Amino acid sequence: MNDHVTDPATVAFVAHRDLLFTVAYEMLGSAADAEDVLQEAWLRWVKVNLEQVQDQRAYLVRITTRQALNRLRTLKRRKEAYVGPWLPEPLLTAPDVAEDVELSENLSLALMFILETLSPTERAVFVLREVFDIGYDDIAAAIDKSPAATRQIAYRARRHVDARRPRTSVSPQETREALNSFRSALETGDLQGLLDVLAPDVVFVSDGGGLKLAALRPVVGVDKVLRYMAGSLSKAGGTFTSEPTTVNGNPGLILRVDGVIDGVLAFRVENARVTGLYYVRNPEKLTRVESETPLTSR
Repeated sequence: MNDHVTDPATVAFVAHRDLLFTVAYEMLGSAADAEDVLQEAWLRWVKVNLEQVQDQRAYLVRITTRQALNRLRTLKRRKEAYVGPWLPEPLLTAPDVAEDVELSENLSLALMFILETLSPTERAVFVLREVFDIGYDDIAAAIDKSPAATRQIAYRARRHVDARRPRTSVSPQETREALNSFRSALETGDLQGLLDVLAPDVVFVSDGGGLKLAALRPVVGVDKVLRYMAGSLSKAGGTFTSEPTTVNGNPGLILRVDGVIDGVLAFRVENARVTGLYYVRNPEKLTRVESETPLTSR
């Protein structure tokens, strides 16, 4: 075995790499940016005196958080110039992510879309506390705030997110059933079937990034959503197909036109009806939907 493989710094980093990627991705919503953050974290980690590190996992999360926060502030400026709504980059995930109900809920495109409304610091604190159950002292060290201030930020962020997300959690099975009904009605052109599965106040958010046609703002209400979808399908041309998949630990669809990926559709379901549709068409965000990305909260 090569020396660099048995180097303690490398062993520790590799052991926690999936966790660090998940932390960075949850904060940034971009796999490419998360990979860049891990590279920056690694360059700092190899300079650390490991004999002075009591908890390697906590220390690595702290380094990653700091680098992700720096990147998040840059991303925020980039997103302000983005064409239309900015949705997270969808990731094809393994079944074990879907089995972790809490993680899959926090990784859903629906929740990550809500996290976009938080400030960078609020998002970092929310992610570390609510998703990864990091202690307030460790979070405070990562964001250079006092533990008391960190608790206040966490309270504010949680209240903001709770006001915008569904009040009751839905099982993957319920989501899958709603998705199957939606898919069947969409492929057969069954208008009544779509009306039955879509909530009256359904919201459709599409992200083309200026590279593909997409609504420049969320479309709200079942009638407007159906009209928009019908118009989009008629403009697509070619043969339209949909394929069930697991996106960010949740049931989703890969939509293709003439066999070529057109986009990824994620769902928010409440009371057996679809209340949110999140459609990522930006081709720059569709590079990770055909091979699994390992994600973990541990």
